[in-house]
Amino acid sequence: MIRHMSTHPARGLSRVLEDLGPTLLELVHGDPAAAGELGGVGIHDPHDEQHHPERAIVLGVGVHGAPEISRLLRELAGAGVAALVVRGPVDAAELEAVAAETGIALLALTRGASWAQMAAMLRTLLSEGDVGETGEQTLGGVPSGDLFALANAIATLLDAPITIEDRRSRILAFSGRQDEADPARVESILARRVPERYLRVHEEHGVFETLYRSEQPVHIPPPSLGDEVALPRMAIAVRAGDEILGSVWAALRKPLTPEREEAFKEAAKLVALHMLRFRAGADAENRLRADLVTTALEGGPEAVGALGRLGLADEPLLVLAMGLEPAADGDHAQITAERQRLTSALAVHLTAVRPRSAVALLGDVAYALFPVPDDSAAARQRAVQVAENFLQRTGERVGAVVGIGSVAPEPAALARSRTNADRALRVLFDGRAGGRVAAIADVCVDALLIEMRDLAAAHRDELSGPIALLADYDRRHNAHLVETLRAWLDAFGDVIAASASVFVHPNTFRYRIRRVAEVGQIDLRDPSARFAAMLQLRLMSLHDDGGRAGTVGGE
Repeated sequence: MIRHMSTHPARGLSRVLEDLGPTLLELVHGDPAAAGELGGVGIHDPHDEQHHPERAIVLGVGVHGAPEISRLLRELAGAGVAALVVRGPVDAAELEAVAAETGIALLALTRGASWAQMAAMLRTLLSEGDVGETGEQTLGGVPSGDLFALANAIATLLDAPITIEDRRSRILAFSGRQDEADPARVESILARRVPERYLRVHEEHGVFETLYRSEQPVHIPPPSLGDEVALPRMAIAVRAGDEILGSVWAALRKPLTPEREEAFKEAAKLVALHMLRFRAGADAENRLRADLVTTALEGGPEAVGALGRLGLADEPLLVLAMGLEPAADGDHAQITAERQRLTSALAVHLTAVRPRSAVALLGDVAYALFPVPDDSAAARQRAVQVAENFLQRTGERVGAVVGIGSVAPEPAALARSRTNADRALRVLFDGRAGGRVAAIADVCVDALLIEMRDLAAAHRDELSGPIALLADYDRRHNAHLVETLRAWLDAFGDVIAASASVFVHPNTFRYRIRRVAEVGQIDLRDPSARFAAMLQLRLMSLHDDGGRAGTVGGE
C-alpha cells in the first residue's frame, strides 16, 4: 500500500514547485517555505484595476525584461502577493535585489507552456474556488483525489517519472523528475496531452488495444519517428470494474524488476480509486456550483447567500450566455459533450481574466457571472472583448455564440441581466447581429422586433392596413410593391438610391411608388404612416419568407 505523501502543505508554494517544477516552473528567487499558504491565483492585467486574492500567486502574462518585472514586483508587494510567475528565461542576477526587497518569490514559466493551462493547473492544486467541504480523507496514505501526489508516490516506487492519463491520452497529473525522461514526455506535459504523432504510432501497433485488454503492465518499445529519441515505456490500464478510466505511464531508463512491476499493478488499483473520487468530487462540485449560479441568477432572497459562497457578493456583475446551435443532422451526444467541453474552456478563460468568475451549464446554455468594476460602457465593452477573444480561440467550426446581458449592480438585478443575455443570444441565433458576440445594449432593438414577431405569431395577428393591401396586390399581379416601399423607406425617400437597390430605372421606381400610395391607400407624407409601415415590414423580414402575406409572424 502506498504511504508516500508530500511533506509540503497542499496550498504551499513548495508543493506547487514539487508538482509542476522543473518541467513547467523554475524558482528564480525567494524562499518557498516563507511564502506561507497561497490564497489563490491572480492574472496581471496592466490595463485594469487589480484585485488579487490575499497571498496570491500572480501570473505575469506579457511581462518581459528586468525593468518591467522589477516594477511589477514592487507594485505587487503592497498587495500582499506571495509569488510572481513570468515567462522564462529570466535574468536572475538583475532581479535578485528587488526580489529580496519585496519578499515575493519569483518563478519562471517554461517556454512553450500555456498560461491558460498553468492557471488551470494552479487552481486545481490550490483548490481555489472550492464551494464544497474540504475533507481530510486519504486513500493509501495519499489525500483523496490528489492525483499529483499519487503520481509522485508511484514515481518513488518505480524510480521513474510517471504520468496519469485519461482514455483520450490527456495528462491528468504527472510526477516530478520529468526532465529525466525524453523530449516527447516533456512535450506531453507542456501540452497536457500525448503528441498526435505518437498516438498514431501507438494505434497502428495496437498498443491501446493490448493495454486495455490486459490486467498486467504492458512493455512498449520506443517508437521510430525519424531522428527523435524516446525511452521505452511501461503502461498499465486503470479500471473500475469493466470501465476503463485511463492509464498510468512510466518512462524507463532501465527495466523494472518483478517486484516493481507488481507494485505498479497494485498502484493502478489505487489510481482507480483516486480517479473515481476525483471524478465524483468534480461532479459534486460542478453540481453545487451550478446550483449556486442558478440561485444567484434567479435573484431571489437566497441570491445574496449564493453569491457569497461564490465569492461574488460585493461587486457589479454581468451575465454572459453562451449557446451552441446544433446542426440539423448533429449527433445529440456529441453536441452535449461539446457544450460541456466549451463550458469548461469558458470557465478557464474567464477566470484567467477575472479570477472570481463563475460558470455553469444550465440546460443548453452556459451562464457566466462576470465581475465588472462598474456600469460603464467601457466595462461592457471589456466583456465583449473577452468573449470575442474566447470564441476566436475556439475557432469558427464550433459555432458557439455569446450574448451579454446588462450590468447587475446588486443581486436583485441578476435575473434581468440573465434575461437580457438570453435576448442577445436569441438575436445571434436569428442571424441579425452580424457577429458571434452581442451585448443587449447593442442589439436591444433587434431583440424587441423578435419579441414583437413572436407576440404577433402567438396572437395570430394578420397583416392589416396598407401592407396587407400591397402584399395581396403583389400576390395577384407580381407587382413588387412591397419591395418598392421597403426600398423607398430604407433610402429615406431617395429615389435614385432606392431604385439602384432594387435594380430598376428611377422613372420606373417613381411610377411604382405612386402605385404604392394608390393601392395601399397610404399617405407617404405622414410620419406615423411611414413608421407603421416600416414596423410591419421589419416584422415581415424577420421571417425567412417575409414578403408573403399571412400573419405578421409569418405563419
